[in-house]
Amino acid sequence: MNVLTLEVLWNRLLSVVNEQQVTLMRTAFSTVVRESQDLACGVFDSRGYMVAQSLTGTPGHINAMATGVRHFLKAIPPATLAPGDVLITNDPWLTAGQINDMTVLTPVFFEDRVIGYFASCCHSPDVGGRVYGAAATEVYEEGIRIPIMHLFRKGEPNADLLALIRANVRVPEETIGDLYAQAASNDVGARDLARFLEEFGLHEIDDLGDAIIERSERAMRDAIAALPDGAYRAENWADGFDDQPVHIVVTVTIAGDEVTMDFAGSSEQMANGLNVVLNYTHAYASFAMKAAVNPEVPHNDGAFRPVHVTAPEGSIFNCREPAAVAARHLMGHMIPATVYAALVQAMPGRLMAGGSDALWLTVWRGTWPGSNRLFTFSNFQSGGAGARADKDGLQTNGYPSGVAGVPAEVVETWAPLVMHRKALVTDSGGAGRARGGLSQEAEISYRGDGRWGVSTLIERTRFPGNGLAGGRPGSLGRFQLASGEKPPPKRLVPLPRDARVQLVLPGGGGYGDPRERAPDKVLQDVVNGYVSLEAAEREYGVRVRYIGGPERLVRLPEHYVIEPDG
Repeated sequence: MNVLTLEVLWNRLLSVVNEQQVTLMRTAFSTVVRESQDLACGVFDSRGYMVAQSLTGTPGHINAMATGVRHFLKAIPPATLAPGDVLITNDPWLTAGQINDMTVLTPVFFEDRVIGYFASCCHSPDVGGRVYGAAATEVYEEGIRIPIMHLFRKGEPNADLLALIRANVRVPEETIGDLYAQAASNDVGARDLARFLEEFGLHEIDDLGDAIIERSERAMRDAIAALPDGAYRAENWADGFDDQPVHIVVTVTIAGDEVTMDFAGSSEQMANGLNVVLNYTHAYASFAMKAAVNPEVPHNDGAFRPVHVTAPEGSIFNCREPAAVAARHLMGHMIPATVYAALVQAMPGRLMAGGSDALWLTVWRGTWPGSNRLFTFSNFQSGGAGARADKDGLQTNGYPSGVAGVPAEVVETWAPLVMHRKALVTDSGGAGRARGGLSQEAEISYRGDGRWGVSTLIERTRFPGNGLAGGRPGSLGRFQLASGEKPPPKRLVPLPRDARVQLVLPGGGGYGDPRERAPDKVLQDVVNGYVSLEAAEREYGVRVRYIGGPERLVRLPEHYVIEPDG
């Protein structure tokens, strides 16, 4: 296949999966999918190899889905499928590591045979069981678990399964609506793929998939081979659960054009929902390697083949059934920063410092004003990202998950909540030649007259994101009430009706010696409110003075000067 033809076909295939994603987001019922984009979409060839993914998609979903599709094909052989069939599972050990993630797979029939598959994986707004948190001690407590089965048969919905789901979740319209949206988006992908094949006179996508996958694999192997061989080790710490912190250890071994990431030495699996299945560990570790060595490589099966991930069975990163796994993302999101801390020894000046890493997810539960009708609302927020060698960290950035935050207007529309404050946190970015990204803070209350509560899936309240090459760590996160009370995180906490919940997220680590930061950049940070006058002098050695009037609400750049001896 010549290069020009391949480029045309590749871009057309991307447009097909992007149309799949757009359909999913525009037809989804929950804000989790529609606003936060906690999803993944992809197209697979007849053998179950991922050929392409859509424009967005969290690594924990898309990479886990890439390996999970083969479980579908093993459980329900393609020869038994018919047009209109749609399959589903949320088994954590087969796909994305928690039962909140629903994977829906649709076979593509063309010329009377299965020539490929479209799949999507979305975080469901509710799956029953406990309100989403980390307090469960086994997976059976965490909600309804669906083995691989039919969601539709020959176009007809599996009424028994849908009735079972409805009876077990708190928001059945949103949960079932999202499943229909997933099936619809897969149908759109299948329709567009058929048009694509007809337009170019193709009869299947396996040959095209092979060409794309082989080139991706070759590019990934070349990038790995350019690194010095060796074994590189790093450690990290996470808050964990109650008084049990989690120790994260990785050894990255580069040998020729292949790499192995081994998590031996990490904590044992825990008696709560922080455990990670190996499939999810592989998802974030392989993402980290690709992002580090060759982010431009198309994301498909070929990018995974030179990357191997291992963890001892029974450890936090390869838990045994029936371990609780609902909050597995809190540990999984720590993997890239730990891998980078190891790889920095082989790739100096090319990687980013530690950041807030784990996405903050607060799940709000209560009743609507004037009724006993339940609401369950998931609010996503992000802290600061780590700095790079020559660039400041991004503010309130959802790295590495890619999940977007929920606008205040959406929070207040879809739940009886009031967002009193949402702002960047001054001095939250770790000092460095390149400054860490700032975090955010929010204050939320309830406008109802019934019971309410919140489950906070949060991290980095005890162990900050580390700086690199002399950079300072980012700030710690904080969860408390306006009264000063500090409820326990990672579980459902009942709240007084008039309580105001304060969430202060962690900041990103800095990169390089802060005293090497250009004074004019420090001045600009002070003007923007990113760095205080005190921190400018203390951390950066730059004395900035405010010369405007104390009564001014708007303070302009000309109201600040650098002292000559600063």
